[in-house]
Parts: sequence; structure tokens; C-alpha cells
Amino acid sequence: MQLDLCRRYLGQLIAFPTVSAEPNLAAIRWIADRLSAAGAKVEVMEDGTGRKANLYAVLGGDGPGGILLSGHSDVVPVADQDWSSDPFAMAERDGKLYGRGSCDMKGFIAACLASLDRLKHAGRPVHFAFTHDEEVGCLGAQALVGVLKDRKVLPSVAIIGEPTMMQVIEGHKGCCEYTVTFEGTAGHGSAPERGVNAVEYAARYVARLLELRGELVARAPEGSRFDPPWSTINVGGLHGGVAHNVIASRAVLEWETRPVVPEDLDFVKRGISEFAEDVLLPEMRKVAPEADILTETIGEVVGLTPMAENAARDLVLKLTGGNGAGVVPFGTEAGLFQSLGIDAVICGPGSIDQAHKADEYVSLEQLQLCLDLLGQLAATPAA
Repeated sequence: MQLDLCRRYLGQLIAFPTVSAEPNLAAIRWIADRLSAAGAKVEVMEDGTGRKANLYAVLGGDGPGGILLSGHSDVVPVADQDWSSDPFAMAERDGKLYGRGSCDMKGFIAACLASLDRLKHAGRPVHFAFTHDEEVGCLGAQALVGVLKDRKVLPSVAIIGEPTMMQVIEGHKGCCEYTVTFEGTAGHGSAPERGVNAVEYAARYVARLLELRGELVARAPEGSRFDPPWSTINVGGLHGGVAHNVIASRAVLEWETRPVVPEDLDFVKRGISEFAEDVLLPEMRKVAPEADILTETIGEVVGLTPMAENAARDLVLKLTGGNGAGVVPFGTEAGLFQSLGIDAVICGPGSIDQAHKADEYVSLEQLQLCLDLLGQLAATPAA
């Protein structure tokens, strides 16, 4: 019965095309209706555009010792993917439920909603956080954390239901993304010294990033469990120029870094900004005073730091029967909740190997395991 309800809810959630570039309000309001009907105190927090919203709800009072169940409502695009069926109409085949967001991470949200009748009888408050724009920088969760930090009573543990095949995950690197625009001056390619070639300066910027990447290897913390154990830098794209024989007046660079520790982020940002400001910009402005380098921060999401003491990890390991917690290379919102002093862990249905691909799916078996965990949480008294 509960699995059937979860299946039905997942089908309804998949039908909301909550790609990050599109509104998520209809989905959030539908979720809010389910929670309100179960007796939860629900807040829908719209962003400045009025197109996106977070949802925060509490079931069972506002007292201490609560559990937070968290997931993001947005999904990645389906453009240029070869799906076997409509990605926004759930299809069931061989015990698997297909659709965009089925495992990442509407399956977890559906399981939470299908468990409300059990969770409302838990011996502690159960909090729900369903956010927008996780896939493009955890924008919703960052806004939500800004609201929650001023509240007197917060949950003591958080479970972020990203797809981990219901394995317990206690750590991941941060994810920080930047877009850098180089503004130069155009001219004839036969006299490159008379212009400011934005592509050339962008290439030198990339070369410095790669130097910093090499230096990060030596900074790997002793005993780091990540693979690779050091912080990384990746250049995602470089776009510029209009023709072979024209000095490129503009270039756009996209890059990211995934720090193991916050100090590595400071190291990278300081190293690249000093190079841009002290070396590149003075050279550019000798030729054209109006030349510039502009950096846009797309998102800076903190990592989830493995902690010696973690009540969320210990609780979920006990309930799942797991014998240890791991770390993962992909980012989540968990570190943001950890920054509030909440013990956080990642555990959810489905495999990250299915996320972001055509024919994304979550199995009924995984959903049942998630429902079982939520049922055990409801039946486990607060320590």
C-alpha cells in the first residue's frame, strides 16, 4: 500500500517539468498541499523572481531534537538526450520507474510524502526542506540556510536523500563554479600587437589555473578519503573570437574547483586573482585602458566534512544495518546544513550512475528500502 502511494506520488512529481531554467512553484505547492493535509506547518519561500520557491515544513511541533529530511525539486535538462519514453511521464518497466528526476531526487521526495502518516507519529519533530536550483549552484538551499540560521530551534540531524543506493555517505568535496569574461579590443590579425586578444589572455589565465591544479596535489590532507585525495580544478569551456584573421575582443571562460578543505578554495582564489590583477590586467591596459577581466561566481557550495562525531551518521547506520559510511565525489546541499551545526548525512534511493542521463530510473526495490528507513525513523525515539 505504501509503495503504491510512493509510486503514484513519484509519477505526479515527475510530471512537473522542474528543469532548473523553469519555475518550480507548481511542484512546491503540490508538495505543500500533501504536507498541510498531514498536519505539518508549511512555509513556501519564494525567491525574488516569483518563479522559484523553497519549501520548509515541520511535522510534530517545533521542539528540539528534530530530524530534517531534505531534497531538491529541480532536475537537469533532457535536451539532446535519447529517451525511450516521455521523460516527464513516468514509465514502469521490469520493476524500474523511469522519468527525469526519478532518482535525482524526486524518488526520495515521494518516499517522504508517502511516509507522512507514519512520520507524524514520530516521537520528535520531523522537518522537511525541499529546495530549488540545486543543479545550478544550490541557490535555493543557500537562501534557505540564510533564513534558518536566525531560528532558535533547529533539527539536530539531517538526512539528504541524494541517490546513494541507500548507502550512508558522510562526506563530499565542495563545488565552486566561476565564469570569467575577458574584454579586449579587436583589430586585424596581421597586427596582433595593436589589439588586446581576449582569447590569448584567457589562455594564459587557464595556464595559471593548471599550475594551481598541480600545486593542489601536494596540499592533499593526510588521510584524505576522497578519490582523488586532493582538491581539483577543471576547465569546462572557453569561447571567443569571430574569425581566423580578427583579434578576439571577447572571451568567456568557465571553470570550477572542488576543494577538499575550505583553505584550498582560498588558495586557488587568491592565486588566480593575483595573477589576473597583477600580471594580466596591467598588460591588457597598456594597450587598451578599457580592457577588463570580470569574474562571476556561479555558485560556491561548501563540502560535507566527515566528522568523528556525527549523530546523523550513527543513527542511519544503526537503522540500515550498515557497517560504515563512505564519501562521494559529487556535491550536495548537505554541507550547507552542516554549516548550521546540524549533523548531516547523505542516504537516498537510486544510483548516481543513473542521474542526468537518458532513461533515468529508480527501482521499486530502492524505494521500498527508503520507505523502510523512514518508517524506522518514525518508530525510533529521540535519544
